[in-house]
Amino acid sequence: MALRFLGKDPDSPDGDSPTVWEDGDDYILQGFTITDTATLQHVGDMPEGEMLIRFPKRMMQFFPEVAGGGNSNA
Repeated sequence: MALRFLGKDPDSPDGDSPTVWEDGDDYILQGFTITDTATLQHVGDMPEGEMLIRFPKRMMQFFPEVAGGGNSNA
């Protein structure tokens, strides 16, 4: 299954990020990598291959379940 583009942040300074895609039962999120030491310490150890991204709440509008479209995979 190919990724399905759902939306980009209309308030992004350069229009490139954050972005939301759908991939089957998953969402793929592009956001800003969190490098703030205090935040990373609060979260604690993370599994290899994972990272934290900052994703604005205003972007929730692009998720089908929030936008009233339900789960397109159901």
